[in-house]
Amino acid sequence: MSNEDIITKINGFLVEEFEVEADKITPDAVLKDVLELDSLDYVDLVVVIESNFGFKVKGEDFIGINTFEDFYNYIISKVNEVKQPA
Repeated sequence: MSNEDIITKINGFLVEEFEVEADKITPDAVLKDVLELDSLDYVDLVVVIESNFGFKVKGEDFIGINTFEDFYNYIISKVNEVKQPA
């Protein structure tokens, strides 16, 4: 799966799951603000990531994720780790 495919998949489930307009999802937009995330929404986000990409997410993984670009980079790096066994 290419990085562009991953980003398209992410945007698709964010639009569906969080009922946000696709045009509000831009790389430099603040994830928490656009998705209007509260603590329960973060749990939902973790579940959606795990079910779509097949890796476990830890709460501390979200430290430092502010923008959508940060979020994309996090998921892309995790997907690449899963593809390349240690």
